[in-house]
Amino acid sequence: MTPASRIQAVIEVLDEVLATDRAADGVISAYFRPRRYIGAGDRRAISDQLWRILRHRARLTWALGTDHPSGRLFVAANLVRGEGKSVDAIAGLFSGAKNGPSPLAANEKRMAERVAERPAGRDDSAMPREVRLECPWWLLEKFDAAFGAEADLELAALDSEAALDLRVNTLKASRDDVLAKFKAEEQAAAATPLSPLGIRLPARISLGDHAGFRDGLFEVQDEASQLCAQLVDARPGQTVMDFCAGAGGKTLAMAAAMENKGRLIACDVSIGRLERSKLRLRRSGVHNATLRILEDNDKWVRRQAGSFDRVLVDAPCSGTGAWRRNPDARWHLKPENLESLRATQDNVLDQGAPLVKLGGRLIYATCSLLPEENTQRVEAFLARHPGFRPMPMAEVWAGVLSTACPTAENFLTLTPFRHGSDGFFVAVLERIT
Repeated sequence: MTPASRIQAVIEVLDEVLATDRAADGVISAYFRPRRYIGAGDRRAISDQLWRILRHRARLTWALGTDHPSGRLFVAANLVRGEGKSVDAIAGLFSGAKNGPSPLAANEKRMAERVAERPAGRDDSAMPREVRLECPWWLLEKFDAAFGAEADLELAALDSEAALDLRVNTLKASRDDVLAKFKAEEQAAAATPLSPLGIRLPARISLGDHAGFRDGLFEVQDEASQLCAQLVDARPGQTVMDFCAGAGGKTLAMAAAMENKGRLIACDVSIGRLERSKLRLRRSGVHNATLRILEDNDKWVRRQAGSFDRVLVDAPCSGTGAWRRNPDARWHLKPENLESLRATQDNVLDQGAPLVKLGGRLIYATCSLLPEENTQRVEAFLARHPGFRPMPMAEVWAGVLSTACPTAENFLTLTPFRHGSDGFFVAVLERIT
């Protein structure tokens, strides 16, 4: 593809992202799927430019001086800010050549010139704080309440590009084995600092055709998500439920921890998400997991009361801790969404609690950084269910991990600034009556 045709592709994908609530990665995949003629290098260049624009959306919008820029304007502004191109050079790319974008209109050229005149990055003193930090204004006070003086640092970290983390599948390989394979391929792979199963690659690379991935030696999973699955402390021979299993990332990790021994049930309300987990389970060599679709007022769930040693409730949430990977998600989130999510979180906790046997554990997790979805939900649950107690996180951590526990609190909050991972919350609650 020519540079101009790549730019046109970015514009087409970006216009679709701006016009819908669909996640950007899904829009990108849908765009590439019927266009197999686009090679790997071009796909990478298109994706990189799109993600850069989405991470800088508020700053580019502000620099352009218009409330709702088109995909063309975003791309032009990014070429100025992100690639240092002159407005004349950009006009040369927007030439109307075959498969490229049509020429810049006079007002579009003026807006690009406006961007070129502005200080780069976050250096413009006139830039409002919510713009500088790429955070909806109504969420700023929530981050301030959660992180105090570190709020700006956390938000800046959430606006950075995440490394690519892998979890080694111990049913098939050791971390040392997989690290050695990457070293032989001259990949800059390193062990993750907290998870004993994690490998970190410095940037996005395509792993779909990698032999280790095809053979089930590893899965893509952020270190925080790996730690959550390990803190479930699922053991061989136990009966374990993944109550909101989704596409099965934590199900896979728990199956490996159980060494394929015992009973593991992965539940979700979405048949589509569970279907996607089937291939992953087969590729990973998991044999002890059963998939089950949940329905409203599910009688099967009620019949399982007191049956499980461990119940993981990885609840639907705002996803604020995963903004590094889903930068467009911050602009889809609305205050009314949080109210609905809190009700859902309380509901799934209340449904999961009766499943736990005496002495068993209910593990509540989210990829949110907002206290109202995390500590406040656990505190409300404990008030409704006095038969559970919070286990000190250091105690749980020491039982499964050899690294130092990063908190002295009962609950664990991992963040991109403090820990270099996605934002994640974990609470382990033991049933005592």
